[in-house]
Amino acid sequence: VGTAGQRCTSLRRLFVHAGIYDTLLPRLKKIYAALPVGNPSDPATLVGPLIDAAAFDAMQVALDTARAEGGIVSGGLRAEVAGGEGGQYVHPALVEMPMQSAIMHHETFAPILYVVRYDTLDQAIALNNAVPQGLSSSLFTTDLREAETFLGATGSDCGIANINIGPSGAEIGGAFGGEKDTGGGRESGSDAWKGYMRRATNTINYSNALPLAQGISFDL
Repeated sequence: VGTAGQRCTSLRRLFVHAGIYDTLLPRLKKIYAALPVGNPSDPATLVGPLIDAAAFDAMQVALDTARAEGGIVSGGLRAEVAGGEGGQYVHPALVEMPMQSAIMHHETFAPILYVVRYDTLDQAIALNNAVPQGLSSSLFTTDLREAETFLGATGSDCGIANINIGPSGAEIGGAFGGEKDTGGGRESGSDAWKGYMRRATNTINYSNALPLAQGISFDL
């Protein structure tokens, strides 16, 4: 919520294991309700304004759609900020969803967090991968096997897959980029040097023979 959900790697979907869902959700609601909204220049502020009125309207449309799809919305109302007249300040919204619905496939770029219960890791990975975007993802676990599964070929299909840290993607030491509708290239980090070189593929034959394709042989 630090950028009011207006960052490409902002967390918008949270899948919570059924075993801790009923304990975690009330704590999340309490935290979200207490997040300070205000002037982003104030060090005490955690949630600044949306970029414009259209962004505020888009957020309200998304929340109305979530309600129509069975969601229970907490927060999401306009926030009154002293000295912020004309600004698009809004309280972050936490949305309990019975399942992953169509609105969760859409990037609203607003402080909305959809929360869905899951039972197995395979189910959570399938939910994670079911959307058209594929930029950043995270798994919180103390199970090494779960972590390896999430990072492996059958795990997250995002360009960034993190363990026990959020999906911000600000880890400058690594290459940044996504998959699917979020692109397929990489930049910065370990890929930064590639823009400054000419790359060539080389095959070097150190033998006295000349192997040819399809088994062709020339006798000279």
